Amino acid sequence: MPELIWVIIAGLLILTAFFTGGILFRRFASQKVARAEEFAKKIVAEAEKEAEIKKKEAILEAKDEWFKAKTNFEREIANRRSEQAKAEKKVEEREQTVERKADLVGKKERELFNKEKVILARDKALETREQELERLVADQNRQLERISGMSSEEAKRQLMDNLVNQARADAAAAIKQIKEEAEATADREAKNIVISAIQRTAADHAAETTVSVVHIPSDDMKGRIIGREGRNIRTFETLTGVDIIVDDTPEAVILSGFDPVRREVAKMALEKLVADGRIHPARIEEVVAKSEKEMEVIIREAGEQACFDVGVHGIHSEILKLVGKLKFRTSYGQNVLEHSKEVAWLCGLMAAQLGLDGNLAKRAGLLHDIGKAIDRETEGTHTQIGATIAAKHNEPPAVINAIASHHQDVLQETPYSVLVQAADSISGARPGARRESLENYIKRLEKLEEVADSFKGVAKAYAIQAGREIRIMVENEQVDDSGAVALAADIAKKIQQELEYPGQIKVTVIRETRAIDYAK
Repeated sequence: MPELIWVIIAGLLILTAFFTGGILFRRFASQKVARAEEFAKKIVAEAEKEAEIKKKEAILEAKDEWFKAKTNFEREIANRRSEQAKAEKKVEEREQTVERKADLVGKKERELFNKEKVILARDKALETREQELERLVADQNRQLERISGMSSEEAKRQLMDNLVNQARADAAAAIKQIKEEAEATADREAKNIVISAIQRTAADHAAETTVSVVHIPSDDMKGRIIGREGRNIRTFETLTGVDIIVDDTPEAVILSGFDPVRREVAKMALEKLVADGRIHPARIEEVVAKSEKEMEVIIREAGEQACFDVGVHGIHSEILKLVGKLKFRTSYGQNVLEHSKEVAWLCGLMAAQLGLDGNLAKRAGLLHDIGKAIDRETEGTHTQIGATIAAKHNEPPAVINAIASHHQDVLQETPYSVLVQAADSISGARPGARRESLENYIKRLEKLEEVADSFKGVAKAYAIQAGREIRIMVENEQVDDSGAVALAADIAKKIQQELEYPGQIKVTVIRETRAIDYAK
């Protein structure tokens, strides 16, 4: 029984707690709802207040935009009114100008009308006078025809014939007088022009001779130049195309070759080899190639310098090289490049005095002997070769004709050809400009070697000691010892018959026998 009471009491307590909790929950909920409603009202009030502020700001911005638009509109209206006022002023000024011009035009029209009246009156008066003059002339012509018994046409023809005959006579007399004066003064003027050109050209006439002697520090170097079994000297001669003559001349070897450029390359290469001391085929090939490149540079610079000295420009690079090669060519002992420069200066001076193109004359003078740069390599005269080269590289026709005709091989077509011929003769005929003996000396050496080479069994022939001795190398298989003696006598006899020379010439025939074996 007591347990039931506790259960009832527990149930009552639970019911009491439930009702009490419900009451409290409703009270708390009502308070929370009241606070939420108050917070919502507050938010609504703040939103309304913010909206009112936004509204006021929007109204202010609208008013500001309206005020700016109004200001811009008023400014634009003011500008347009100002422009309109300026335009109206310009129109007014133009109207005034037009009115003034219209007044002037009207005034000029009135003046022209008055002048036209005066001119018409003068024309009528002149027409009347012309008619009266024609009548008087006709009356006078009829009277003259009646007196002379000739018609007017016959009188005109006779008068014209008399005038023509008189003019012809006067012209013939004037031509005769001019011809006589020209003949009297032409020779004197030509001499004056040539003399003046010569006086103004002070060229150096000392001839440059290409030295073919290479000095060596000692005679021991000759053996190194020849090399073992002659391999060094053979390699050098093959690469350069120049023969090396090693004789008894102390501390010197001689280079023999008729191409001056090759001889100069050989000289440069041999001097480098002697200075370096290393002489063998590979080194010789290297030094010769280097010397050839240096020679190309020297030739090009010599051509450019010659054109600069003379004042000739625009020459093709290939022709410049040929001009540079003339530095190593001589003619009768006269350096051909210096001769060409002198001819160019003379042509320019004479052309200036004759009223011709000085630059064209100098160009023809400088290039007149370019054929000599390669005449040993090409068939034909140096004038033909030079004209062909000039035409190939588009030189002016006057220059081509001057090159071809300066020895009168072809017809001289321009005054420049005559100037080049005259300047060439002047340059070559100066005292000391050319030395005949040097050319004859070279020709004698060449002929001496040709005589020796003409015999069977001769391998090489070298003229040495200034042509006073010739040394002949013979083939060992073709000439024996007794044959060498007979060969020397035959060569000496032929030299006596065909050559002219001072003193005597020593003929030395060298026959070498080599026996070679190898130890194994």
